[in-house]
Amino acid sequence: MLLSNKAKGYMLGAIAAATYGMNPLFALPLYADGMDADSVLFFRYMMAIPVMGLLLRIRGHSFSLASGRLAELAVLGVVVALSSLLLFLSYNYMDSGVASTLLFVYPVMVALIMAFRYGERLPPVTVVCIAVTLVGIMMLNRTAAGAGLSATGIWMVMLSSAAYAVYIVAINRPRFRDIPTLKVIFYVLLFGVSVFAVRILFNGTLTLPSQWYMWGCLLALALLPTAVSFFCTTLSIQYIGPTPTAILGALEPVVAIFVAVAVFGDILTPRQVAGMVLILSAVTVIIAGGRITQPLVRFRKLFPKIKRKM
Repeated sequence: MLLSNKAKGYMLGAIAAATYGMNPLFALPLYADGMDADSVLFFRYMMAIPVMGLLLRIRGHSFSLASGRLAELAVLGVVVALSSLLLFLSYNYMDSGVASTLLFVYPVMVALIMAFRYGERLPPVTVVCIAVTLVGIMMLNRTAAGAGLSATGIWMVMLSSAAYAVYIVAINRPRFRDIPTLKVIFYVLLFGVSVFAVRILFNGTLTLPSQWYMWGCLLALALLPTAVSFFCTTLSIQYIGPTPTAILGALEPVVAIFVAVAVFGDILTPRQVAGMVLILSAVTVIIAGGRITQPLVRFRKLFPKIKRKM
């Protein structure tokens, strides 16, 4: 049974969300080992680049690109790198769970950019799903009552969200659709790593893992939240568009919660369960699309308005 492009898009979006949600799982042990954000991200990108390059050659694609396209991908690479950097730096100012929760304002940013910049019509059901998703994500946050949030950390996460939203919207433009997805990701990572290289050059420090098994965390970061997630995100955008792909990103904190329970033995609270139910419900409605709205319209027609006699 062949899947439709729409079904492929939703499946790829879900895979992208699941893998990107593993960022804290592999990054925090490296922080605890003494590595800083620039070093972690430098090795993350450097390990992912040859993987994407190898896959590019296996698929029979060349590395050649027109100079104009190369410049555009260079800009996108810097944008993606800044998004990653700001998110990882925010972990120094707030709990990673809080940062990951705040990050998911980017679906709203994507929807607003598409609506106001490109005139995309937002159906009421999509607006409602975005609102429900945001409520659900906030319910996943387990910040202690009365705990303050760092203003610096908040601004870092907001800027990270904005940069990621810009990438999701930009990669959907027609001029990138004729470029193989593997080639797009290869050059985005290649130009992105320059951001961390420059910062390390000026700071004068490149920290290495102190334990050999910590290289496994770096490799996992390179493969799952980077190579796999970026590849699936880009393909998903091509199949279903930026807004649905961004909304599917709400699955990322859900995955993070499951990882915390399965790996670290965390206990789910009723509030978190309710939040996950809201998120999964909203995502289900988005995926179902017209298949849900049409029955609702038919159901509404069963109860026509009764005109009152004057």
